Amino acid sequence: MNWGKSIIFCFLLFITFIGVLAFKMATAKVDLVRTNYYQKEIEYQKEIESNRNSIAFNKQEIIAFNAKSNQLSIKFPTEVKKGEIVFYRPSDNKLDLTIPINDITVFNYSTDKLLAGFWKIKVNWTSGSKDFILNDEINVIK
Repeated sequence: MNWGKSIIFCFLLFITFIGVLAFKMATAKVDLVRTNYYQKEIEYQKEIESNRNSIAFNKQEIIAFNAKSNQLSIKFPTEVKKGEIVFYRPSDNKLDLTIPINDITVFNYSTDKLLAGFWKIKVNWTSGSKDFILNDEINVIK
């Protein structure tokens, strides 16, 4: 093979590589953090106020996760009129789980139903006229 054919061969190999790379990038699954991004952005001020209300609480005393028994326990420091617990999986939004809560003081949940891996937990509840939010992260091991 002479130099001309080698250069053309390398050039075609490079073009093929770029084409395959572009195809892979175009067909890759990309999960947005939220599907209703703009609506959540408008509600963000309410979330800031809820976080401010929750500053007085010690998160480690409220949210406890035992990785060996795959048990999550949440002991609410105030009365809970209504609220929800959101299990958010950053790698796949189809696995997200929301559990509504009403009139409870302790919430126990077995994480055996969750896939192994990293999860973000968002606990929000209303007590009287105040809203509260606590965020935590757990790593489920099976």
